[in-house]
Amino acid sequence: MRWLSNVIAAQWLRYVLDIMGIALASVLAWYIRYQTSFFRKVEPGYYSSLDSYLLLFGFLILSILGAFYLNRVYSVQRRTTAFEELGRMVNGVVMGIMISVVVTFGMRPLAFSRLLFIYDAALIVLFLGTIRLVRRLLLGYLRSKGYNLRRVLIVGAGENGRAMLRAFAAEPQLGFQVVGFLDDNPQVGHTDIGRFRALGTLLQLESVLKSYKIDDVVIALPWRVQPKIKSIVQRCEYAGIRPWVIPDTLQLNLSRIEINEIGGVPLLGIKESVFTRVSLFGKRALDLFLIILTSVLWLPLFLLIYVLIWIRDGQPVIFKQTRIGLKGKPFKVWKFRTMVPNAEALQAQLMHKNEASGPLFKMKDDPRLTTFGKFLRKWSLDELPQAINILKGDMSIVGPRPGLPQEVERYEPWQRQRLQAMPGLTGLWQVSGRSDLSFEEMCLLDIYYVENWSTALDLSVMVRTPLEVVRRKGAY
Repeated sequence: MRWLSNVIAAQWLRYVLDIMGIALASVLAWYIRYQTSFFRKVEPGYYSSLDSYLLLFGFLILSILGAFYLNRVYSVQRRTTAFEELGRMVNGVVMGIMISVVVTFGMRPLAFSRLLFIYDAALIVLFLGTIRLVRRLLLGYLRSKGYNLRRVLIVGAGENGRAMLRAFAAEPQLGFQVVGFLDDNPQVGHTDIGRFRALGTLLQLESVLKSYKIDDVVIALPWRVQPKIKSIVQRCEYAGIRPWVIPDTLQLNLSRIEINEIGGVPLLGIKESVFTRVSLFGKRALDLFLIILTSVLWLPLFLLIYVLIWIRDGQPVIFKQTRIGLKGKPFKVWKFRTMVPNAEALQAQLMHKNEASGPLFKMKDDPRLTTFGKFLRKWSLDELPQAINILKGDMSIVGPRPGLPQEVERYEPWQRQRLQAMPGLTGLWQVSGRSDLSFEEMCLLDIYYVENWSTALDLSVMVRTPLEVVRRKGAY
């Protein structure tokens, strides 16, 4: 698999696939124009054979490749979005086609079909766009499995450092493996954040760079220690490693900053929160639409499970528990009962067997679970009654996990950012490992969701959730 990931990521393969795609699209465009006469019939005397176009198609390939170079199509990085890459590609195709049209009709105005260029442009965009999307999907899958990774060191574990940890945890398809982090504070520099290892203080920078074979260093220190930042940059460059510096702009996520200018004077503005009234209304409308639309699927299953629990384990069938929701507001979350009736009272006797980190309590083989309850949890069916919470407006389909009051009381200040969004039936942490994640990683993913929310992100989580349920990884 390692050789496959290296081949797919290789620069030479991009050139080969682009040349093949442009050539295939051009031949197909000729066939559509002259052999099928699609859209417009070829007039007698204006037919041109494929051989007469070969020189033109060769020139077209060179024109488009040159335009791709000018549009930095072959300079895309791991962090470049698909939309940005496709935008550069479309610009390059249009530029290359226009160059070919100008040159061709300047030399031989009646020899070639103008309609063929339109077909060719559309087919080239379709073929090369498909190639790039398939390549992204394959690389994303392989990187999520641990191939074609770049090893990253974070310097600074403050708010900016945790923001980077959130981003890397939420987007494993980018292929960045965080080896660990360093921090000036000795206590912080020796305290892991979930799976992210604390590797010491800045004094260990050189030894860490060498020992862990670091590819990239992200410097996330406060701007007030600028001399120290410059020193780290120089030490990284001396080691042949590219450093990246996070601008410490009021310790805000860059997605919340907009740049403007008045009379040439640059201004940094703070964008409105992603959860505006309009966006919250749209999110709520989508929740109601999907819950009502899918009720024909979940409602019969809800009734069947309700009856089975009643027959097997008796009352109560629904377990109601106080959780903390949006902006710290308590509400009652609904679940199917999967444990013995006095489960909460028995928890104190099992605390020494707790397998979760932070304020959470989790056990893979919890003795309080009923036989049917184990089955429900394995397939996440115990969460089905939360559709009622969504209809009531206490929860959303996608959002952070709602915490228990005693858990929220133990949150660190940065972890309370999770409360800025409505809790969800599913979320980023549920599709990234579920109970196998530490509490700190869960918080990082939830806060990433709060800071980067969009309808597209919600839909992505919704699509990935059934796949994770079927895999049953971390379900207990």
